[in-house]
Amino acid sequence: MSAWQDTRTQWKADREAFLADQQAVRKTGKLPEQLGPPPNGFALLPWLLMGMGAFSNLFRGETENPWIGGIGLFAFNTLYIYVVFRAFTKETRQARSTRGALLAMGAVTCVLAVLYGGSWLLLFPLLGLAAGAIVRGRWLGRTGIGLSALAGVIAGLRDGWDAVNIAYGTFLSTMVTAAILSLSEAVRELRAAREELAHRAVEKERLRFSRDLHDLLGHTLSVIVVKSEAVRRLAHRDLDAALVQVGDIESVGRQALTEIREAVTGYREGSLATELDRARSVLGAAGIEPVVRQSGPPLPARTEALLGWVVREAVTNVVRHSGATRCEITVDGSPERVRARVADDGHGVRVDSPAPPPPPGIGGIGGTGLKGLTERLGAAGGSLTAGAGARGGFVVTAELPVESGEPPVGAGEFAVGAVGFAETAASSAEVPDAAAASDASAKASAPGTAA
Repeated sequence: MSAWQDTRTQWKADREAFLADQQAVRKTGKLPEQLGPPPNGFALLPWLLMGMGAFSNLFRGETENPWIGGIGLFAFNTLYIYVVFRAFTKETRQARSTRGALLAMGAVTCVLAVLYGGSWLLLFPLLGLAAGAIVRGRWLGRTGIGLSALAGVIAGLRDGWDAVNIAYGTFLSTMVTAAILSLSEAVRELRAAREELAHRAVEKERLRFSRDLHDLLGHTLSVIVVKSEAVRRLAHRDLDAALVQVGDIESVGRQALTEIREAVTGYREGSLATELDRARSVLGAAGIEPVVRQSGPPLPARTEALLGWVVREAVTNVVRHSGATRCEITVDGSPERVRARVADDGHGVRVDSPAPPPPPGIGGIGGTGLKGLTERLGAAGGSLTAGAGARGGFVVTAELPVESGEPPVGAGEFAVGAVGFAETAASSAEVPDAAAASDASAKASAPGTAA
C-alpha cells in the first residue's frame, strides 16, 4: 500500500507536468522533450485483464477445488501488483524481497497452470511481463528463454499444440517489457545527466565570471583611486602635473570600457608589454620605484596573456597593500619555460587587508585574485607561488610552459553573463565616436600614460 500511494502521488505530479507541457505546446507550437508521463506501476495493471478467463471459470463454478483456485488467483494478483510497483526504482527492483516475490509468483503460476490448464495458462505471459519489468542485464535472455520453455512444457502437458502460443506469448511479453522499460529508464538517466551537466556548467561559468570580473576591473579601479590621490596631492602646488594625472584617469576609464566590450565579444588578448608599461605608470603614480627587466625569446599569445594577468594582479596588490617604496618585475623566458617574478620591499601581507594571511604551507595563495590566477595557470600547466620574501616584502612567482600554437586566452573567457554589465556600463558612459575611442585606446596603451 505504501508503494501504491507513492506511485500514485508521483503519477499525479507527472500528469500535471505533462498537461502543463501540452498547454505550452498549444501556445508555442514547440514539442516538449518529454512526450508523456514516465511509465509506472499503473501502466502495467491493465494487463491483469488477461486473467479474466480464469476468474470467469472460477466465478461460474467450472473450476475444481474453487477455494484453491480463488486463493491462488488472489495470491497471484497480489504478488503481481507488488512486483510491478517496485519495478521502476533501481533499489527496490534489485531488492531480495522483490526477487523473492517474483519467484513466489512463478511457483503459484506453475501450480495453477498444472491444476487447471485452459485459461489459467494465460498467467504465464503475465508472469513474463512481471519478470521483464524486474530482470535486467545478462540474466534477461536466460530468464525469458527459461520461462518460455517452462510455460511450453506445462501448456503442452495440459493443452497439446496450443503450448506454442503460450510459450511465444511468454517470451514476447518478457523481452518487450524489458526493452521498453530499459529504454525509458535510459532516457530518464540521460535527461538527469544532462540537467546535472547544465547545472555544473552554470556553476563553472559563474566562477569564471567572478574571477574575470575581479581581474578585469579590480586593477583598473585601483589605478583610478591611486591617480585620484595623486591629483589631490598635486592640485594645490602643481596644477599642470595634476592635469596630467586627470588625463590619465580619463584614459584609464575609457580603456576599461573598451576592455569590457572586447571581453564580452571574446576578442581581448592580453599583452605583456602593455601590462608592464601600465605597471610602471601606476607604480610611479603611487610613489613606488618600478624596476622592470624582461629577457628571453618572444612568447605565444596565450602565455603573454596569462603573464599579463599575473603582473596586473601582483602590481595591484603592491599598490593597495604593501606600503613598499620599490617593486621589481622580472620576466625570464626560454624556449621551453617562462618565469615571472614580482617582488616589493614592503611589510608583506597586511592583517587588515581584504584577504586574510594564508596559513603555513599554502604558499600564500589566499586572496581572491591570487586564487583566480592559480586556477588560470594550473589549467595551462603552470604554477603560482606567493608569500613573504627572504629579505622581507612580498614575492609573487609564476611559471608557465611555453607551447606553440596556443589560442589566446584572457578576459576573452569572460562569462556570457557579463554582457548585461557591459551594456549598462556602455549606456551610462559618454563615449566619443569610433575614431576618438580608438585614439583614446592608443593613448591608454602608450608607455607612461596608461596604468
